[in-house]
Amino acid sequence: MRHSDLEHLSFLPADFPLPLDVPFTTATARREAGLSPRQLAWLVEQGFLRRLVRSVYVANPVPDSLELRCAALRLVVPADAVVCDRHAGWLHGADMVLAPNEHLHLAPVCVFLPAPGRRLRNCLTASGERSFGPGDVVELDGLRVTSPLRTTWDLGRQRYVEPSLAAMDQMLRLGRFSAAELVAGVPRFKGMRWVTTLRLMVGYVDGRAESPPESILRLRWLQAHLPRPVPQLEVYDVEGTFLARLDLGNEEIAFAAEYDGAEWHSSPDQLRHDRDRRALVENETPFRVVAVRKENLFGPRADVEAVLRRGVAEARRGRGLVA
Repeated sequence: MRHSDLEHLSFLPADFPLPLDVPFTTATARREAGLSPRQLAWLVEQGFLRRLVRSVYVANPVPDSLELRCAALRLVVPADAVVCDRHAGWLHGADMVLAPNEHLHLAPVCVFLPAPGRRLRNCLTASGERSFGPGDVVELDGLRVTSPLRTTWDLGRQRYVEPSLAAMDQMLRLGRFSAAELVAGVPRFKGMRWVTTLRLMVGYVDGRAESPPESILRLRWLQAHLPRPVPQLEVYDVEGTFLARLDLGNEEIAFAAEYDGAEWHSSPDQLRHDRDRRALVENETPFRVVAVRKENLFGPRADVEAVLRRGVAEARRGRGLVA
């Protein structure tokens, strides 16, 4: 099928030579329809297909579901392998444990094999061996997957504290286990790789964080030695009328910070809404609210801790207190 045959369509026609209701692989596309990776990439770019995981595609109108995700992984994961880490979290519903645009960067699916000495050697999976205890592995629609709690412990054992905390926040947010259960299981990983990160971060985990950048913003707040913040802090005026829910704040110091990511805080309407909402909070309460953007939080020029300290000082001055 030529590009010109699809130019004026908003979805693939019924006679498209590949399934329109279930996932398929790059190999299937080449074998059954003669489509190259470049042609598949074009179909994704035009919105006809979307990539679910590395080398697995589905027609764009097919709605996301647990069944769809499992069907996609069954195409590339051996029957006896255990899906773990990021992709286990994804299957359990914590979408944001995947790296931003991971479906575009083609990161391998994380799986581990129960038998000693076995390793998958292909470009689709990152595999190895891992030991599992009772309750560590569950079945989801024919796939063996680490349980939500075991997945969280594994995601907490990362080299860097930022992805560790962000991933654990997103897993706790699912409501499948408690923070106390998470903390209680940490000793079993003594001596394992990067368990020190898990021990360090597990006490800071909070399922109210709505995104990884909010988790990292909370971490930077704590590293700035400010009073412990409350995620998704609700703010009311003196009459008890609800004004706003702020990403991160502390009532004692009357200060809040919000992460303005490009996806939800970049259009003129979105920016105007943010300004109006924050102005309402600052006019009706003692709160000082600062916006933190990507360049403040990430990269070599990140200055978020200075932004937070400066905001607290301004909040104190606004209340007539010594900065």
